[in-house]
Amino acid sequence: MSTDLSTLTAAAGKWEEMAAKFKTLEERYEKDVHGVSLGESWIGLSAQAANDRFTITLKELQGAQKEAKAVAGVLRDAHTQLTDLRNRVKAIRDDAVKAGMRVSDQGTVAFDTAQLTQAERTAYVHDPDFQQTARTQANEWAERLVKAVKAVTDADDGIRVALDAVVLDSDPMDGTFNGFNRNPQASPYPSLEEAGKAASMPKDRKDIPAWWQSLDPVTRGILLEDKGDELRAAGVMDPRYQWHSADSGSGRFKSEEPTPEDLWFHARALAIATAGDAIGETGASRNMLHYLRGTGETLDLDVDRILADDSDFRSNIENKHVGTNQDVWRQQALNEFHAAGGDRTVVVPVESRTRHTNLQSDEWFHAVGAHAQNVSGFVTVTPDAHGGAPKVSLDYQVNVWDRYNWDPGKSTPFADGLINISDDDMGRLHKVGFAQEFDMQGSSSTYHHDLNSSTPPATTPEDQGREGTRGDVSRGEEKNR
Repeated sequence: MSTDLSTLTAAAGKWEEMAAKFKTLEERYEKDVHGVSLGESWIGLSAQAANDRFTITLKELQGAQKEAKAVAGVLRDAHTQLTDLRNRVKAIRDDAVKAGMRVSDQGTVAFDTAQLTQAERTAYVHDPDFQQTARTQANEWAERLVKAVKAVTDADDGIRVALDAVVLDSDPMDGTFNGFNRNPQASPYPSLEEAGKAASMPKDRKDIPAWWQSLDPVTRGILLEDKGDELRAAGVMDPRYQWHSADSGSGRFKSEEPTPEDLWFHARALAIATAGDAIGETGASRNMLHYLRGTGETLDLDVDRILADDSDFRSNIENKHVGTNQDVWRQQALNEFHAAGGDRTVVVPVESRTRHTNLQSDEWFHAVGAHAQNVSGFVTVTPDAHGGAPKVSLDYQVNVWDRYNWDPGKSTPFADGLINISDDDMGRLHKVGFAQEFDMQGSSSTYHHDLNSSTPPATTPEDQGREGTRGDVSRGEEKNR
């Protein structure tokens, strides 16, 4: 907060002075050195060789001027933007104090009881609701302050990124190795803060959606164009929705002592799971076997196969998640496009409201049943090269979550009702430690939808290759096989 930012403009002035000195040096070199190889007094191969080398040096002196001016430009931008961001931090701090908070030099925010009257202080001490409200307000101000400070940190990172870019030799074929940058380019990002954020992608996948959401729409467009495959693999399309099971299931794992009857039922359940694979219910078979193995590890669902097998599920995705949202998403993205000037690609993250419903096909009803579903992705608006209407498109994936457990008092029919499994018996295997309930989640492949078109969304997965049994090696090791 107390840093003297004027040193940035002072440094910028020095770099501009340096550019002027390089200009003077260039003029002298061109006249007194480079010009010698162009005169009539020196001709032949040696003159040509000298001229080639002298020309490279001359262009380096010209490049040094451009690089110095570019550095000065970055420093002046840094001064302007850091000053603005620092003022924003100060304003939030001042507003917090006015709102009754105490802010330490380290940025810690707490409710300031010293500002209370004696009557208010007495009420505060004896009123838990008053105390909770004060803590909530303090946390809100602290969060705003943290975000403002983070913006300064991001801008600081952006300065480093920008400086690294302008001093990097942009032409490896210019006759020099790591020479001056003869063609420095202005940063494509909307601000130094955005440049810093763009260069600081989190390493933990769970943090990627929030980071992606925090970026400017133009920044997302730049990143997606530069390294789209890497970003998709990192998880920029992952949902921000945090799923938690609402069902307690069978109870606490391994909380009861097993009996011989439990051992017998476990063997019977294994046989049923194996039979499920034989009659084509490979997804249900896989999930039940995972339960019976008792690891409790989260299982990855093959959502593309569910889409291929369950037409009702597919229709829900197309109509209730994409169809009902696409006009709003399109307009939201176009608004960002026009706000950015209408001449740059923008990318806007989107996510549908999570719905809870059942799968209808026998296999997936037995494998998953009731579940949570949504779609997540982004809308891209790309300007037309000839000034026409921009192209608007949606890229999305389908997400599914569920908890594999058994509800007391129910039963589940298999093989057209020939076999009936008691949920109480299956749930008991969890309680005695012979099996263990687990979370299931998965996301589909990426689907593309043209939002300029009147064609309804179609979520059609590729052929899932379901021939053969689990033992057929041609089926590979795909999910849910």
